[in-house]
Amino acid sequence: MSARHRIVIGALALGLLAGACTSSTSAPSASPPGSSGGNRPAVDTGVATTAAGFTATPGVEQLTVTGARPKAPLTLVGADGRKMLTLVADDKGQAVFSYVPTDYATYETGSGKGFGSIDGQTLKQGTYTLRDESASPVQVSEPVRVLGRDDHPPTSRYEGQTLPTVPWQATGGPLPGRQAEEGFGYITTRDGVQLSAMVRLPDPRLYGDGPYPTVIEYSGYSPSDPRSPQPGSMIATAFGFATVGVNMRGTGCSGGVFDTFNPAQQADGYDVVETVARQPWVKGGKVGMVGLSYSGISQLYVASTRPPSLAAITPLSVIEDAWKMVYPGGIYNAGFTKQWLEERNRQAQSGGQSWTQRQIDGGDQTCTRNQDIRSQNIDFQELTKGLEFRPPDADARDLSILVKDITVPVFLTGAWQDEQTGPRFATMLQSFTSTDQAKFVLFNGHHPDGYAPVNLSRWLEFLQLYVGKQVPKVDDLVRQASAAQFSDAFGAPGLALEPDRFADLGPDQYDQALARWQADPKVTVRFESGNGAGSVPGAPVPRFEVGFDSWPPKDVQPWTWYFGPDGTLTTEPPSTAGADRFQFDPEAGPIGYAKSGAYDFQKPTVTVDWTQTPAGKGLSYLTPPLTQDAVIAGAGHVDLWMKSDAPDAVVEVVLSEITPDGTEFRIQNGLLRAGDRKVDPARSDAIAVQETFRKEDYEPLPPGAFTRVQVPIFPVAHPLRAGSRLRVQVNTPGRDLPLWFFENPDFGNPDAWQTGARTPDQASAVVLPVLPAGQVAVPAGTAPCPSLRGQVCRPYVATTNEPATP
Repeated sequence: MSARHRIVIGALALGLLAGACTSSTSAPSASPPGSSGGNRPAVDTGVATTAAGFTATPGVEQLTVTGARPKAPLTLVGADGRKMLTLVADDKGQAVFSYVPTDYATYETGSGKGFGSIDGQTLKQGTYTLRDESASPVQVSEPVRVLGRDDHPPTSRYEGQTLPTVPWQATGGPLPGRQAEEGFGYITTRDGVQLSAMVRLPDPRLYGDGPYPTVIEYSGYSPSDPRSPQPGSMIATAFGFATVGVNMRGTGCSGGVFDTFNPAQQADGYDVVETVARQPWVKGGKVGMVGLSYSGISQLYVASTRPPSLAAITPLSVIEDAWKMVYPGGIYNAGFTKQWLEERNRQAQSGGQSWTQRQIDGGDQTCTRNQDIRSQNIDFQELTKGLEFRPPDADARDLSILVKDITVPVFLTGAWQDEQTGPRFATMLQSFTSTDQAKFVLFNGHHPDGYAPVNLSRWLEFLQLYVGKQVPKVDDLVRQASAAQFSDAFGAPGLALEPDRFADLGPDQYDQALARWQADPKVTVRFESGNGAGSVPGAPVPRFEVGFDSWPPKDVQPWTWYFGPDGTLTTEPPSTAGADRFQFDPEAGPIGYAKSGAYDFQKPTVTVDWTQTPAGKGLSYLTPPLTQDAVIAGAGHVDLWMKSDAPDAVVEVVLSEITPDGTEFRIQNGLLRAGDRKVDPARSDAIAVQETFRKEDYEPLPPGAFTRVQVPIFPVAHPLRAGSRLRVQVNTPGRDLPLWFFENPDFGNPDAWQTGARTPDQASAVVLPVLPAGQVAVPAGTAPCPSLRGQVCRPYVATTNEPATP
């Protein structure tokens, strides 16, 4: 192998190993509920006033005060002259206004102190003044205008900034004689906050002197750490892209206060794109974005602001609605989401990341100054846990709403069983209505699988076409040599980038290459990843794939199975009255199945313990052996007629396949707090159901009466072969997910029984989306256990339902 090939493959290996994403996941947070009313006293206009001795700097839905007296009470006043909120400045005379309670209140700031859970809203675009009423005379600021997300600065803000660079060897470090820190600098956003950025140019020995196709990786992890590139950047640099890693405000060496996916971060992303695109080493004056999980999610938020210089995005392993990550189905996620927010709080503290301290120790005065404002960070784990109902301000962070504004080409991948960010991402794919250049690749699998070679091949083609404006091509020897690195990263031999699909085209045939790419299906579903021929069981290789024009496919049909007697599922509704019951299971919530190596999900298999539901703690219904293949493709629901001994209940449904040899494979699940059963008609149909989760729509279960509760089932694609049986379980949330745990409330009755009806008038059933019979040719032969990525398996154990009075 030549030195050139060794260089490229070395970087690819580092990127893939980093792709394990031990802390990379979605960033769930939402703003408190909004209200324009409330008890807000008017300011006293009869007192003597003077000009403020502090500085009030407006930002995007934020207002930052510096230079005040330590512990001074600073009062925010609206344009109507009424007091909205008083914040007590920290020891350095700082305060940041970003959330406003409905009723006027006073809060102390500093060291994560703040609101906890409040009834209120985010600070809206508009004009405000600030008062220090403890001063004599009262100090009053000049009116300041808080910005909205789409208040763009003049282009001179971007044109006057120059970023340092350093040539980067594809082996993962700067060229000999250069230091990584030579590529480290800062980008100034529209409100003056400086974001730390690390620029790595590709190896000039391989890719010349530029300009280079350029991509940005933007997150709250450590993308601007000079010595440790993030996975997307490492891989992109190896293939000839200049990369810019940028830390979000309030993280790393960046200034500002940390929040999770708030409009300020979205606007910052716009400013980053426009600043980077104007650098002389950027090819074509436009840039792309790369990243998986945190840096994948951020791409969608940034692209929704429509930066003119954004060429394309490649979001991998993303979320949909940030609030629903905290409260999936209205039930608090006390597992990965809670842990992730706690870790974000810790790392956003002053010096919370080790590399930041290294920069400070090395004399970076900007990084040092930027740590001061971190005392204003809010405890977002505490804040979001208090948001039991979905607040209206959550819409500003709901990607199912925002992605309709994305106009650039999109390449998005995701796994139905993603143990960190979950499967809800697929519910928003039909909302990408402003771009006709979107490709979605969907599969069973794990969080890091966007970097599996089968997906990375299409990722690279996309970037070369839409950012590099070149015919996609990877050297054959590089592709062959990468096999060992993929083997190390994913623990399976024989993995490699796919053969070059454009080898018959010359460098001057870009238009033909682009047309060929665009002719591919909009949606590619890869089935039974882990059971691909020629690979060890569990390797990220699909058994087969199918292309569709949309997701969910337009021609899916409702497949309805009714709950029947003796734990059966039948195709006809019941003709006689019956019911089954199960008892609330308080032990279920904290139980997950990942044991050792819980974050080692890029490997073929993970040690699991998918526990059986104890007798009497759940319901189970089973179809007879299927007479023909059936392919599930989309989101479904369980139409459950239920009553409870408690005023409310939390419910989980679990779909699984029982193969003819008696193996049970988990397919998908669904969650709902029954009191949140109000269906959103604008986002639901006869198959897929979504609830509103609004406070005003919450309704306890009526005592002693059966009530219709439609439990949504997350999106999934899965083939069921003739001879297999479909199983539906209904129980208390928990036991069947690796990293999502639940705080299941007992609603005052820890021994409550939940009863499901199966009568002619109250026919409980499961409704699933299936493709027309014969549309998909399903290969013969069931998968071994274990093999299917993300789909745990176990020997099937029959259970008996406890009968109840209908």
